[in-house]
Amino acid sequence: MPTAELERLRTAIRDVPDFPKPGILFKDITPVLADPALFRLAVAALVTAAHGRRADKVVGIDARGFIFGAAVAHTLGVGFIPVRKKGKLPYRCEASAYQLEYGEAVIEMHIDAIRPGERVLLIDDLLATGGTAAAALRLIRQMQGVPVAALFFIELGFLGGRQALGDVEIEAIVTF
Repeated sequence: MPTAELERLRTAIRDVPDFPKPGILFKDITPVLADPALFRLAVAALVTAAHGRRADKVVGIDARGFIFGAAVAHTLGVGFIPVRKKGKLPYRCEASAYQLEYGEAVIEMHIDAIRPGERVLLIDDLLATGGTAAAALRLIRQMQGVPVAALFFIELGFLGGRQALGDVEIEAIVTF
């Protein structure tokens, strides 16, 4: 992506100090989503990162990963699969737990979302510590899907989330 376009995206991401708790600097993407030119630019960058990976499905992680994942799936002409917090999907699910700073969380995917051997792109808005994305990759593999890459709009590189994702290819559009 050209430097000027990347800088437009980077400067539109708003810092919100002490959210959701003191000491956290939250990266707010809503200004990007609210601006149609920036939103198109962000989706186009993710689509460019997805090209050549021959995905059959896109998995988007609850909740902002739905925004980018669905747009990328639509553009690529492939199916979209939501991965949601436990108890939010209506059909039978597979589950994967991951550690939070204080406790554990669980995400789920419908048991029939991925057929064995399907090639799957994982998309989310943010890679921080990697716990949620690692849990989603476990779900993809539990269903015998083949993760071809994990794509993120933002990566907080200083948190080392890439290490939690193992050997899957990782790309981020904006890195802090």
